[in-house]
Amino acid sequence: MADIAQAAGVSRQTLYKEFGSREEFAQMLVLREAERFLDAVEQALAANVAAPVKALTAAFELFLKTAAENPVVRAIVLEEGAEELLSLMTSQGKPIVESATERLKAAILASWPQIRRRDAETLSDVLVRLAISYAALPSGEAGATATSITRLLEPYIERLAAAGIR
Repeated sequence: MADIAQAAGVSRQTLYKEFGSREEFAQMLVLREAERFLDAVEQALAANVAAPVKALTAAFELFLKTAAENPVVRAIVLEEGAEELLSLMTSQGKPIVESATERLKAAILASWPQIRRRDAETLSDVLVRLAISYAALPSGEAGATATSITRLLEPYIERLAAAGIR
């Protein structure tokens, strides 16, 4: 916290007054980064609205590439002592998962209004949890991972986008 306060040009006391504890600061930081990721994901969806599978592949790939380059995510994945941050994405990640799921659901419904709300919620929840898992423990190149995930989910995505009845 001392390093953060110094970099921000404020006292540690000001930092604690504004954010509360170290844990609250870390959670706000992770939530802010999640919001930035979701902005990019929404843009990828909007750019590919005519092709839902392509849109979700592009969004997932963008998320994984961005996560791999993001200093906060890199600290979580690569550095010792990052357990506190990792827990904010996993065991204590409910606020992030809920917020990201809501935003992704809204983006999906805006792009494909024929999809039922409950189905958009299910798809969003699955995609958010997979994204967090793959960001925290990458298993290969982002594009290949994104393609594999959407290939697996493709029949479901296509059915939702085409019929909108389920």
